[in-house]
Amino acid sequence: MDRRKVKRVRAELRQILQNQMDAGEPPETKQTFERLRAAGVPEDEVWRLMSGVLAGELATMMREERLYDRERYVRALGSLPNWPPSD
Repeated sequence: MDRRKVKRVRAELRQILQNQMDAGEPPETKQTFERLRAAGVPEDEVWRLMSGVLAGELATMMREERLYDRERYVRALGSLPNWPPSD
């Protein structure tokens, strides 16, 4: 994937996360952002980590042809900054 496409995907993921925070749904998105920032994680790293969780959930939805799993997504956000969680 070329750099422009990667930048565009990152921007789209960030916009989705921002929309979730603005709408308060799920509330754990904003809570995670605030928790990580309060822990001293740089803002660009917080966006990167949270985008990874979102991208992972989207990829799983597509691969498994299933609907959004809110509990799984929230659990993954809760595991940050240690994502993906080790089993």
